[in-house]
This record gives sequence, structure tokens and C-alpha cells, in this order.
Amino acid sequence: MKTHESVENYLETILVLSRNGNPVRSIDIVNEIGFSKPSVSIAMKNLRNKGYIDMDSSGYITLTDSGRKIAESVYERHTLLSDWLIFLGVDGKTAAHDACRMEHSMSEQSFAALKKHVYDWKRNVYTQKDIDQGAL
Repeated sequence: MKTHESVENYLETILVLSRNGNPVRSIDIVNEIGFSKPSVSIAMKNLRNKGYIDMDSSGYITLTDSGRKIAESVYERHTLLSDWLIFLGVDGKTAAHDACRMEHSMSEQSFAALKKHVYDWKRNVYTQKDIDQGAL
């Protein structure tokens, strides 16, 4: 199922914020992405209605299984694309910005091919490195 870019961005932001172990609230999302409180509030309501997040009585937000699946997929794309661009010589800020734009528009087929290429390349580099160091 294809989701809108804004939904993916909110879910990815919740995932990233939750990785530090602290509970996530709407104000944390406001501070992270710079949108207004009312905009984030409306988005959280929409995400709850779609079953992507749960919010408890204290306002703490957690991803549902379906929300986490989308968030992790987007985060994987973002991380792989950012790392790849940095490796190619793009500065970190530009790479992160470009990866954010690319992660939403790239087809599953293209991403799978790029991911395979990067992983195959890494495996070959590390294999060659191990050989060069006499490990193999």
C-alpha cells in the first residue's frame, strides 16, 4: 500500500524520536520538524484514524505494527540513500536532504536494486579488505 509522503515523514519522525528511549509527544514532533502545533495535532489525529499510531491518555505516541512497518521502511531508505550519497562525496547535510526527497519517490524495484548493489559492494569490499589483511 502506497502512503503519502507527509504520512511517511511523520511516522519516520516518531520512529527516530522513540529510538532514544523517551516517550514521544506531539510537542516533540513539532520541535523536530518545525510544523505548527495545530498542524501536528491534525496529523496525529489522522494517523490514529488510519491505525498507524496509538496515543495514550497522557499524550504519549507509539507506532502500531502497521505504522512501524512503514516508518522502518522509510528510515531504511533514508539511511541507505544518505550513506550512499555521502560515500559518493556529497556533504552530509545535502545528502540527508536529498535522501529525504528520494526516499518517497523511488519505486520498490529501484530501491531493491540499489540496496542489493550497495550490499554486494560492501560484501566485496570487506572480503577484499579481509584478503588484503591476510585474514582469508
